[in-house]
Amino acid sequence: MKRWFTALLALVLAVPALAADQALWEKSTLNQIMKRGELRVGLEAGYMPFEMRDRNGNIIGFDVDLAKKMASVLKVKVTLVNTQWDGIIPALLTDKFDIIMGGMTITPERNAQVNFTQPYLTVGQSALLNTRHQGKITDARQLDDPKITIATKLGTSGDITATRMMPRAKIKRFESESDAALEVKNGRADAFVYDFPFLAIYAAQHPEGVGLLPEPFTKEALGWAIRKGDPDFENWLNNFLLAIRNDGTYDVLYRRWFEGTAWLKNVQ
Repeated sequence: MKRWFTALLALVLAVPALAADQALWEKSTLNQIMKRGELRVGLEAGYMPFEMRDRNGNIIGFDVDLAKKMASVLKVKVTLVNTQWDGIIPALLTDKFDIIMGGMTITPERNAQVNFTQPYLTVGQSALLNTRHQGKITDARQLDDPKITIATKLGTSGDITATRMMPRAKIKRFESESDAALEVKNGRADAFVYDFPFLAIYAAQHPEGVGLLPEPFTKEALGWAIRKGDPDFENWLNNFLLAIRNDGTYDVLYRRWFEGTAWLKNVQ
């Protein structure tokens, strides 16, 4: 009798939990994506090699290929929603798209607003230098000088890093990477503090106008951002990332965008 009562009590207690799990799944972004037949991805084209426009105006890059692979696994179409960086988290929170796949650094401040997946890449900040400083500035600490003007992209981890590490320098903030880099190339700024992959590619494209600190001076984990309160979507994304790392897909895409250079010929 006691054993029967215990089993019945366990069943009674389980029913509300199962109902709560079902309700959570019904609201899950993953469920909505599958019902809609569309994965909406927020990004900002212009961040080489993660997302940028080719000569035909199409958005291409490492994140784009990861998003396409994600959509193919879910058997849905992918829609890329190009969004200004300083408004990209508010756009996610107001359901303009399902996920941010834009090389976003995981920070405590951002994590208070959104949830992040496990990191999918680690990068660091470096500095693009005007050629007049080539061979003279060899350490990021030398940029902390009242005589130095530093360009940053508004709202990025490079902007935050420059503000924190170079408080004595003059900081000029820009809406886009290309504008900040051009400011250095044209000699109106001494340095552009930003993510090393973008700066390395830009320096290779413009060897006559800029130089580069040879190594990143910070270490930053990048993650995909989603809305809070969605454990099903977060779980699926982490397992998707694990799967493509294990089956070699991730390595193929990484080599294409970070070790190969063929795509540079097709960039605007």
